[in-house]
Amino acid sequence: MRVLLILIPFAWRNLWRNQRRTLITLLVVSVGVWSILTFNAVIRAWSDSSLAGSLKNMTAEAQIHAQDYLDDPDMAHSFPEPTGELLQLLNSPSVANWAPRVRTPAIIQSEYETLPVTLVGIDPDREAGVSFIADSVKQGVQLKDAKDEGVILGRHLAKRLNTRIGKRIVLMANDINGRLEERGAKVIGIFSSSPTMEDSFMFTGLRPAQKLLHADGRLSEIAMMSSAQTPLPQLVTMTRQAAPGLDIQSWDELQPMTKGIHDLTEGFIYVWLWVMFVLIAIGVVNTQLMAVFERTQEFGLLQALGFRPNWVILEVLLEALQIIGFGVLVGSLAAYASVYFLQDGISLEGLSAGADFLGIERVLYPRLEAREFFTTVIVVWGLGVLTALWPARRAVKFNVIEAMRST
Repeated sequence: MRVLLILIPFAWRNLWRNQRRTLITLLVVSVGVWSILTFNAVIRAWSDSSLAGSLKNMTAEAQIHAQDYLDDPDMAHSFPEPTGELLQLLNSPSVANWAPRVRTPAIIQSEYETLPVTLVGIDPDREAGVSFIADSVKQGVQLKDAKDEGVILGRHLAKRLNTRIGKRIVLMANDINGRLEERGAKVIGIFSSSPTMEDSFMFTGLRPAQKLLHADGRLSEIAMMSSAQTPLPQLVTMTRQAAPGLDIQSWDELQPMTKGIHDLTEGFIYVWLWVMFVLIAIGVVNTQLMAVFERTQEFGLLQALGFRPNWVILEVLLEALQIIGFGVLVGSLAAYASVYFLQDGISLEGLSAGADFLGIERVLYPRLEAREFFTTVIVVWGLGVLTALWPARRAVKFNVIEAMRST
């Protein structure tokens, strides 16, 4: 302890014997830490927004289907509306939101055009927090309830059909027995979303869809979102136990491409962290080596006066500890200030077409998570100090006599 009390101020004074070198090291470390934390916050905001957009595009965090429905998505592979243990689980605190749906391939016909589409019968009250359709109707009105016979079309689909709000269209789909059924319906709303969603989906009330398909009391799927108190893997396991005869899958099984992109983004964050660490390490090693070679005579004299080799190593490490620590502090404060400045979000309105295509929200909200913040700070600080071991070991390998003679 006594040695530390002597070496700490000694190391601090040595740092400022060459102010330019110290300031360069400080700049390298602080800019590196700032870029790691800020870049991490922005990229994570993009990744989370992309994932949230994908989940809202009718996937949710998990889905329940009849066996073989995903291979052949028609009403022949449907299941009864939930009862008993399954209904009890869906209404429990483990599930934040859930939405029953009828979903089947269909044909939509207007006065001018006939196009393929996916017909989705929904309960609009339950879609809130589960899918985009709950708050994406930009023209007209939303479905009132599960009994509403009106239809909602995507903006681009309505344009291709050359139809508009108030016009009638004809729906055709195979019912539960495989017979072609049709009915007329009135367009009551136009929704806005990604081009794929606008072209592919049309929505109507759950009960009219069941009636058209002769599938009263039956569903194609149930989409659900987990609550904060129950992790998604645990919820999927609980659902499989409550409904062993049904096919329950989480979003990463339903959307492997989205899962791959999300994992790739996470990996890119760590690649950037290591790139910046290498740059920081190079800067620290170079400046510390310069400092050691410039002080060859000093280290030789100190050892001749009784300075132990371990003390020389400790002094060099203390210098690195202080300058890197100060740089990490400055970089962390700068990153916190940058993210705080962006707390109202990064608007992507100017890139709205690209954002919609990628399924990203129009506004990104960067954030610094406490665990990642402190982990990054500690890792950069610790590894930065470790890189100073090489210059420190070089300092004690000088021959004392030759070191004292050097200039």
